[in-house]
Amino acid sequence: MNLVVLGATGSIGSQTLEIARRRGHRVVGVSAYHAGDRLWRVVDEFRPEVYAFQEGDDRPGVGRRVDGPDALRELALWPGADAVVVAVNGFDGLTPMLAAIAAGRRVAAATKESIIAGGDLLRGAVAGGLLLPVDSEHAAAFQLLLRRRPEEVRRLIITTSGGALRDWPIDRLPAARPQDALRHPNWSMGQLVTINSATLMNKGIEVLEAHVLFGMPLEAIDVWIHPTQIVHALVETCDGALYASLARPDMMLPIEQALVHPDLPQEALRPLEPEDLGDLTFRRPDPLRYPSLRLCREVGTIGGTMPAVLCAANEVAVAAFLADVLPFTEIIPVVETVLEAHEPQSAPDLAALQASDRWARAAAENALRRRTGR
Repeated sequence: MNLVVLGATGSIGSQTLEIARRRGHRVVGVSAYHAGDRLWRVVDEFRPEVYAFQEGDDRPGVGRRVDGPDALRELALWPGADAVVVAVNGFDGLTPMLAAIAAGRRVAAATKESIIAGGDLLRGAVAGGLLLPVDSEHAAAFQLLLRRRPEEVRRLIITTSGGALRDWPIDRLPAARPQDALRHPNWSMGQLVTINSATLMNKGIEVLEAHVLFGMPLEAIDVWIHPTQIVHALVETCDGALYASLARPDMMLPIEQALVHPDLPQEALRPLEPEDLGDLTFRRPDPLRYPSLRLCREVGTIGGTMPAVLCAANEVAVAAFLADVLPFTEIIPVVETVLEAHEPQSAPDLAALQASDRWARAAAENALRRRTGR
């Protein structure tokens, strides 16, 4: 299999490259944000035909570099690629994703922000086998929903660890520092995703993602805190039965499932044994601790450009928290302020989504200046 890996030096990209080593896949194109040692090690090992990066200096003689605003799209359409792994943060993944799908290529998507922002443009791609989620919860849900008729499914439940601060008293949360929120109990992920796990913004976004991917009503998608993250998703059928997907918390499985669907990968993970399950405990998220879940459902109800604005504003607010200039408990209020100021546009095209993304980032910066005085 010939792969293009967008975001090759991040967590998902690095694990995709490990799969390529293990399975003998050819990597024909890669991208990274920074041109540093990590990118050049990838280029030296895999010898891709093409690569792209946004910041840093080129190193001549190692293949063809493409740059500019259409670089990721060009990589997604690179001749001979069988599958495109989209593992770039935020809105940047939408354009290459749409281009690859339009060209009939498989997209393994690990960019939930792009999926919900471009929801109206992506609907139907999963049913057509072109868009496969690289996300432990949605990959599990996808397997559970296969060959299920819509009328048979009453509810989808996606699980969450609750993030690094799940056991902190609520009155301590304003004092949480970036290093506190970045200590995820189960997963090794990028900073944005890890902070989103602490606020549960990631899970609110995943509710919207499931709505886009599987066409389920928002009210039929539920979230439970499951600290050990052994159960990734559950489906309740119309007869009252509950079906669960259990696996070790390891992203290698959903990546490989997306690459080889409709087959299942051979020995992607070490199997679970009954003694590995321990106490399978669940609890509902506290809405006072996690206001992001309510906010995301409101955004999903409105739709249009609102999901793009949500994601862009959240990125700016999280960056301010990571820079230690915004308290942890102010991340969601900043996002809500931007959403309240936005005039949503229904059925947006790509240009309208891009404009909304730019507007939201500027509006979030303005909101931060008002709150922090910086």
